[in-house]
Amino acid sequence: MTPGKLLPRRGEAAGLLTVLTLLVLEGVALGTASEPNRPVIGAALIGAAGSGLLLTAALLVGRRLAARRGLPLPPPGPNGPDYSARALEGFPMEAVRPLLLAEHGPRLDQLYAAWVLALGGRTAPWIARRLDLPVPTVRLLVDTVRQCRTGRPNHRPPHRR
Repeated sequence: MTPGKLLPRRGEAAGLLTVLTLLVLEGVALGTASEPNRPVIGAALIGAAGSGLLLTAALLVGRRLAARRGLPLPPPGPNGPDYSARALEGFPMEAVRPLLLAEHGPRLDQLYAAWVLALGGRTAPWIARRLDLPVPTVRLLVDTVRQCRTGRPNHRPPHRR
């Protein structure tokens, strides 16, 4: 797990910040309130704390469900599915070899999966987020697929031949 996965997303952060702000404001109101109003403000404080706990639980459950959701298979090509062994034809092994040999580099199976998803038309940020890979690494694969489709005639993905 990368450190970025521990940070909340923009919408999550806004929701949590709102709940925390309400809790602080209610705490200040409780401290400055007169004696007869404290039970009402205390009840509102308990309600806000409960909603904060529910929001946090919902975010955690949502993340867990999103992590368990499977990756979609790429669309089938004219000769069957693109995730056959032929799908790896044109894979830029020489370009990714330095990345594989790096100390904390990606695994070869991750790069193969990223290649197949790039053949299916997925974008680099989408693939990087789903496979927990650095975006520049995936962009290398996506750009290679794009070059194969637009330019060099002898270097094309198998489903475009």
